[in-house]
Amino acid sequence: MKTNILYTHKDLIEKSKSGDRNSQYKLYELYVDAMYNVSMRILGIREDAEDIIQDSFVDAFKNLTSFRYESTFGSWLKRIVINKSINHLKVKKIPITPLDQHEYHISEEIIESINTSDIDKIKKGITKLPSGYKQIINLYLIEGYDHIEISEILEISSSTSKSQYHRAKKKLIEIVNTLE
Repeated sequence: MKTNILYTHKDLIEKSKSGDRNSQYKLYELYVDAMYNVSMRILGIREDAEDIIQDSFVDAFKNLTSFRYESTFGSWLKRIVINKSINHLKVKKIPITPLDQHEYHISEEIIESINTSDIDKIKKGITKLPSGYKQIINLYLIEGYDHIEISEILEISSSTSKSQYHRAKKKLIEIVNTLE
């Protein structure tokens, strides 16, 4: 019999809804590392990511009664973490989408020359991207959001999300090609 993924940890969630601190702690332990990684990819500052994670879990447990198993608990929590992380950037006035609309022109030869198995280079390249490009790459490639979801999260149009993603991808390729 196949278990429905939407009901993963249902017992812990239901006990947490009723205020069981042990169940809340178990949920925290199950998800804290993954959620920290999500926030770090967006913020890049350990202390800020730690603060966001704590705030996210507090909010999640306060609002757990609104969780209706329409998605997995992890997806629901991840959305909270992403929204809080992006709001944090907005409050700190860190640009989410680059103001520079400069188009990067890169030949097909360069694109094909990237060795996709060199994940370390790609990770390093992502860290070197401008903030706005990094957001789009992380949300689309790493977090798996589509352009409609990204447009809602970043409060931009989906066409802006698509064009920023293509620019970010070109810039990432350019950066990766310069790394040794």
